[in-house]
Amino acid sequence: MTPENDAAARYFSAITAALSGLEVFMRDDRSPLYRHGIAAKIVAEYIARLDKSFSCWRNRLGFMDTFRISRAESGYPVFQNLLELENDRLQADARLANIPQAGELREEMADFILRHKEFPEALQKSMAERLYLEDVKSEQTFGPFTLAQTAKVSVNPKTARPYYLVHWATFDGSANLPLVYMVMVEDSSESMVRQLVDRSGKLNDKVDIPLPVDGLLNPELAHRFDDFTEKNSAYTLSPATIAVNLDKDFEPLHPKQLRRVVLGPFYSAGITDNNSTVTEVLAKVRKPENAWLLTWTIQEVYSKGEKPGRKGLFSSEKTTQEFFINTDDLEAARQGVSSYENHALIPHEAYQALYAAGEAQKIFGGYKVHILSNGQVISDV
Repeated sequence: MTPENDAAARYFSAITAALSGLEVFMRDDRSPLYRHGIAAKIVAEYIARLDKSFSCWRNRLGFMDTFRISRAESGYPVFQNLLELENDRLQADARLANIPQAGELREEMADFILRHKEFPEALQKSMAERLYLEDVKSEQTFGPFTLAQTAKVSVNPKTARPYYLVHWATFDGSANLPLVYMVMVEDSSESMVRQLVDRSGKLNDKVDIPLPVDGLLNPELAHRFDDFTEKNSAYTLSPATIAVNLDKDFEPLHPKQLRRVVLGPFYSAGITDNNSTVTEVLAKVRKPENAWLLTWTIQEVYSKGEKPGRKGLFSSEKTTQEFFINTDDLEAARQGVSSYENHALIPHEAYQALYAAGEAQKIFGGYKVHILSNGQVISDV
């Protein structure tokens, strides 16, 4: 195995272990999102998509020689890899039609070995490409942008408006980071209120809503909402800016809470160099598969009140939200959020190395640390 292939194998092993551990944590009742019910499940589903993408990329190395990651920043693959993965998914059927079936390839490989007494590299690459394309045909990968879904519908008893929990995701091409968005939004559209709210001010149980629903539940606004989310999901935009833009652009929609989960950066010994101290300590971890650290941030902005709209003869103003920004916390104010949480997931052996080196407190200052040990996640260390 070449040094490049060895490094790639270590990277894929590390990121796969990290994402698997993170998915276990998100589905655990001690997860900070678990108390929000469906939110943890939503994030876990996107993590599974990421894991699927990495599985595909790993298979792709069987017939492609290059794979670039953002070594000095996020520790994730560069954006070009996501574009190529999406393009391969769209062309998978056409390309598979030109590659022999797996059974035929196996027979040819066995015959080649018997006749030539050497390894059939060309046939092996064809097999790898077939397996990759069969895998990538699934739409369950983490693409450059994943359209919104409505995951929950209820009614606010105070306003008698239906509200939706809507989520979507993007891989930011500049920061090379996966971002998951969730918004709780009330809908004052007359047609939706009439359909979804019964006379007692509760959700109309006679309306069958097959959740999850692709897109925003309101069909009149669904396409515009998709356009909005695609244009307003950049990492450079603060959650407050996105919430204000949503409130401004849709008269009948009233965003009450917007949450963004930033899944990264990722650190891996000998691969990434996005933090020199972390890199130096992780390099001392005995088992390479345990020499990694994954961080993530949960950002949230919520409405502290609503300014009533005004309808006049010559002009009118829509109802607007007053979003709370915690100016008492300089970091919250910088991020444009009501609150935020920094989290870190690290294998037990790597945490021991950081602790022994006296670096744990410095590195994890301001973070909630979670340790992965024997497939279980231990928090509050």
